[in-house]
Amino acid sequence: MLEVLNPQPQDKILQLIAMYREDPREDKIDLGVGVYKDATGLTPVMRAVKAAEKQLWETEKTKTYTGLAGEPAYNAAMVGMILGAGYGDRAASVATPGGTGAIRQALELIKLATPGATVWLSAPTWPNHPSIIKYLGMKMAEYRYFDAETRGVDSAGVMEDLAKVAKGDVVLLHGCCHNPTGANLNASEWKQVVDLLVAKGAVPLVDLAYQGFGDGLEADAAATRLVAESFPEVLIAASCSKNFGIYRERTGILIALTTADRKAVVQGNLNFLNRQNYSFPPDHGARLVTMILEDEALCADWKAELEEVRLNMLGLRKQLADELRKATNSDRFDFVADHRGMFSRLGLSEEQVVKLREEHAIYMVGDSRINIAGLNSKTVPVLAAAIAKVAG
Repeated sequence: MLEVLNPQPQDKILQLIAMYREDPREDKIDLGVGVYKDATGLTPVMRAVKAAEKQLWETEKTKTYTGLAGEPAYNAAMVGMILGAGYGDRAASVATPGGTGAIRQALELIKLATPGATVWLSAPTWPNHPSIIKYLGMKMAEYRYFDAETRGVDSAGVMEDLAKVAKGDVVLLHGCCHNPTGANLNASEWKQVVDLLVAKGAVPLVDLAYQGFGDGLEADAAATRLVAESFPEVLIAASCSKNFGIYRERTGILIALTTADRKAVVQGNLNFLNRQNYSFPPDHGARLVTMILEDEALCADWKAELEEVRLNMLGLRKQLADELRKATNSDRFDFVADHRGMFSRLGLSEEQVVKLREEHAIYMVGDSRINIAGLNSKTVPVLAAAIAKVAG
């Protein structure tokens, strides 16, 4: 059996991580892997998470299974954080192994309900989106999103392509902090997209992996909440990896909004899919999140540290845009300060990206996506100077 297997294509980011680790240069800079890092290069455990873990260690009495959907308190806390109040009678939900698990379960649910539906993705999008869709044998299409000239959203292209969506098709939307570009729809553009998709009878699937990393915890939920109140059916895949800093705990949630009379059936199908894929979801990270969101002091400390993280990234964006303006004597990289979240796509060629890696020990994804959080105040000028050399 196993001798007939063919090699699978390697993940480009994982390849980049391996290349970075093998590079002996002491001044190397990693801007590829998508995790938050502080000024020392460490991905820290947040204060509230550490405090909750201590409480849990002292009080936890069992390691028995949780429910198929995860703990109800976790699901309710996450629905409240993402959507606010008023969705109890519409929101079916399951805990998942990270945001990737939520995306996978969402696509499995779509395939179960409407196997002929086409899933529309922004061009570009997170590589795992098309990878999972292709693996599941589902139909897929793209809508224009990123303007290579302005490094912003191609709003006209978005609207023109989404006008081709058929009734019942699924449109994947990045709730905030678009990955990999960092370019986001503004409030007016979100309203236009929502109105168009409502008219087309489409079903939105919102990927919300970075709530709190863009303009703030509440502001980053605004687009998702607009979608939720505008459609009878909505799928939302959310991750706690970034905003709670619990990457390795694999903590996510899939929320399926439906009508009150269909909620029980939808919940049953979500439970069924969990049973088929991994049975009971992991609980440690989910329990920490629940403890933090339900405890006033822990929640306040978490929000304060999350805001520190967000402002740090904004400061690095501003510094990088300023340094690039000086190094290139142009405003061609000013867009970096306008982007939000961890990522920006710089618009460099693959050849220039290779030069940065080989000649300057600066590692980024081949499409020139950089992780802003991989920088610090000392490495920003180094990056700017290197970009000026390779980009002319």
